[in-house]
Amino acid sequence: MDNVILGLPLYYYIAMVAKVLGAFVFVLLTVAYATYAERKIIGFMQVRIGPNRVGPKGLLQPIADGLKLFFKEEIIPEKASTFAYLVAPLIALVPAFITFAAIPFGDTIEVMGYKVPLQIAGYYDTAIGRVFDLNVGVLYILAMASLGVYGIVLAGWSSNSKYSLLGGLRSSAQMVSYELAAGLAIVPVFMLAGSLSLQEIVKAQEGMKWFIWSNPMTFAAGVLFYICALAETNRTPFDLPECESELVSGFCTEYSSMKYAMFFMAEYANMVTVSAITTTLFLGGWDGPMSKAIPALSVVYFVIKVYFLMFIAIWIRATLPRYRYDQLMKLGWKLLLPLALVLIVLTALAGYFGFYSFFG
Repeated sequence: MDNVILGLPLYYYIAMVAKVLGAFVFVLLTVAYATYAERKIIGFMQVRIGPNRVGPKGLLQPIADGLKLFFKEEIIPEKASTFAYLVAPLIALVPAFITFAAIPFGDTIEVMGYKVPLQIAGYYDTAIGRVFDLNVGVLYILAMASLGVYGIVLAGWSSNSKYSLLGGLRSSAQMVSYELAAGLAIVPVFMLAGSLSLQEIVKAQEGMKWFIWSNPMTFAAGVLFYICALAETNRTPFDLPECESELVSGFCTEYSSMKYAMFFMAEYANMVTVSAITTTLFLGGWDGPMSKAIPALSVVYFVIKVYFLMFIAIWIRATLPRYRYDQLMKLGWKLLLPLALVLIVLTALAGYFGFYSFFG
């Protein structure tokens, strides 16, 4: 091939850029229309209409909201710590996007005779004939996901408001409480897949052998991980850091205009990422009927699974009331954490006594 750069054809780099742009646009559009979907779905569940004035069926409402926030006046509190106040929304938003780099969102496709895996942080080694990605992809995701809380804590502290400070403190305590249980909940997946690579985890579930139904331990682990993930993203019923009944709007009380919108975007981007991680670890990732034969189908399956999990999060918001703070801590430390440890022990015992074949 002509135009070879560092031993790889130019088409490969074009495909890499296309993957990055495609993933970014997907997350951005999903974030925008998740707000619309949430308002419509909750409206239906509460026998309301939801947004219906801007565009057909209200489909242009997210664009109108974005333009409104973009042109609103920016207000910075007089006694705020200016630098931390300005940088906090970025710290909250950026990790939500870069986490998606390690997630395989489809099978390997062929571009100009060169195989390209549908994963930003992945490449196909022609000499060995397999896809390589981050061999500690799950650890990368956990590390990046935990950075977002720094933005929330900084926002709460730098605003020089008691409501914002309490919201930031709640968020940090909530992250510590639930990230531990979430990290332990996915250990049974590593034990079954034998790898921390997300590509290897998806391969271990090929042929519809998804971990969510392969054995009782991984089913319980999947449910536990999803609950903890909702808590880490501050979704209802775990939205204590910004509960309006006590803290006005919590850590983002003093924010306006696009800075407020960035916190809003971070929440929904985290929602997309969490759904994608849960899909990869427990729902087979892009695996589905005919996904190997038709690579485009693998992307469709992945998106459907992600949107299904996002629908579940919206359904939970419409159904359950907010926890009290003491209930939140009790659930995390006294129920979910011990349950995660028990699941690890049971999975280890099942492997030691050879019960995996029984579970499938």
